[in-house]
Amino acid sequence: MKQSPLLVLFVTIFIDLLGFGLIIPILPIYANELGASGMVIGLVAASFSFMQFLVAPFWGNLSDRKGRKPILLISIFITGLGYVIFAHAASLFLLFAARIIAGIGSANISTAQAYISDITPPDKRAKAFGIIGAAFGLGFIFGPPLGGFLKSNFGIEYVGYVAAALSAINLLMAYFLLSESLEEPKSETGPLFENPLSDFRYGLKKPVVNELLIINFIFITAFSLMTVSVTLLWEEHYGLNEEQVGYTFAFLGVITAIVQGGLAGWASKTFGDRTLLVAGYVLMFFGLTSLPFVPVQYFIPLELLAIVLIALANGALTPTITSLLSKNSSEKEQGRILGLGQSVGSLGRVVGPFLGGWLYGLHYQYPYIGSGFLMILCLLLAVRLVRGRLSPG
Repeated sequence: MKQSPLLVLFVTIFIDLLGFGLIIPILPIYANELGASGMVIGLVAASFSFMQFLVAPFWGNLSDRKGRKPILLISIFITGLGYVIFAHAASLFLLFAARIIAGIGSANISTAQAYISDITPPDKRAKAFGIIGAAFGLGFIFGPPLGGFLKSNFGIEYVGYVAAALSAINLLMAYFLLSESLEEPKSETGPLFENPLSDFRYGLKKPVVNELLIINFIFITAFSLMTVSVTLLWEEHYGLNEEQVGYTFAFLGVITAIVQGGLAGWASKTFGDRTLLVAGYVLMFFGLTSLPFVPVQYFIPLELLAIVLIALANGALTPTITSLLSKNSSEKEQGRILGLGQSVGSLGRVVGPFLGGWLYGLHYQYPYIGSGFLMILCLLLAVRLVRGRLSPG
């Protein structure tokens, strides 16, 4: 496995996700300051993931034909443009535009995954894919506290400027330090920006891949039920202030980075993808469902223990599903299938927040009960898959 390109890719992904982490914690607050209702805030948040859902297969498909590096460069530039607009988003219209443009650019994770597939043998891909999860975790360690600090002390525009500056650094690093990984781009022609439903039909016709896509969609939807409501849960029912909530998210980011960056490869080699797929859903079930039932006086350590379970599960599932999708796809369609997997995840992050917000309005425990039911469904589907057509590994 080529370590140097992976190191460069890790740094570029980390910088990209650090910019993403800057925006996330202050986005609902700022949208509220602009007069957005709860539903509009949800739409602003969902617009980013919805564009990822639409565009991720396009970037992956285009990278199969034109190469990984040029697509990464173009998409990083688009992300930076979205952050510049965010810095000047004095209206809801501009805020929507900023998140839509940033979503288009940030749909490039599928291209980064395809890059990893190009340079990594199949038996080591789970470990290599773990670097994306580790970069995501590190982005959530440093991004949210920095974003809150910038907004509180310098104003919303500096959040956008710093995120755009990070994208500029990312662009320069990718241009000068990242080599092209695709030796023989696809030669066939055809529409690059297809109806996303056609890609779904393509993926659902492929054995194993179709089951992995369905399981991943349910998993991401269930996880997103939690992410949209957990801040309110901690503030309203456990008395945490915004700074303490930020530290709690940073704790989740630390554990996620450790698990996906340091343990994913070892766990895949030791236990195999099939075992990790099943064990991950068991851990996620207990982690998510326990969050609203921890007594207030035992927030530490029991709530933190639930977060550890969630991080362990995420560390097992995210690189494992990506690795299995890659292993069950031909070399010529890595970008397309991994892009479809990313698109399915983005769709789950669109559906989950709306469903989670609605359930939280009914009762604060309902999102986590709903997540538990969906995790049981994922577990049943995963067990059926590993006992059926999924090869050992």
